[in-house]
Amino acid sequence: MPGHKYLFRRATAEDADVIRELVHAAYAKWVNLIRREPLPTRTDYDQAVVAHQIDLLYDDDHLVALIEMIPAVDHLLIENVAVRPSVQGAGYGRLLMRHADLLAQSMALRGVCLYTNAKFTENIRFYRRLGFRVDREEPFLDGSLVHMSKAV
Repeated sequence: MPGHKYLFRRATAEDADVIRELVHAAYAKWVNLIRREPLPTRTDYDQAVVAHQIDLLYDDDHLVALIEMIPAVDHLLIENVAVRPSVQGAGYGRLLMRHADLLAQSMALRGVCLYTNAKFTENIRFYRRLGFRVDREEPFLDGSLVHMSKAV
């Protein structure tokens, strides 16, 4: 993506509406597969933007993606990764995940963790390509969650 100007910016309370819009757009493709709204679409972003670190990714002044993270004692939990549907597959997910790795390293954390719906197989393949391993699966609602992690 040569010639692009990328900017990560920490979200503030004023960003809650645009976060909600981006998350709903990014997760819409999964609704038919799991027959319900994915959890990130039900999050209270007015509260999450204060309690978690949500970083917005801009490309040439256009909001294209976001990553929501929660620092823990020894790892950084990636709570949500959302990329605008019109630019999915353009490398923004990799930029977001690299951003999380660098943040975890800067906080002297040993690793990065995440979880995803077991039916989101393309996401699981993507995370595996980035070095994540499956730690465990657990039943959740009408399916299961896949917990994944990697050292940084």
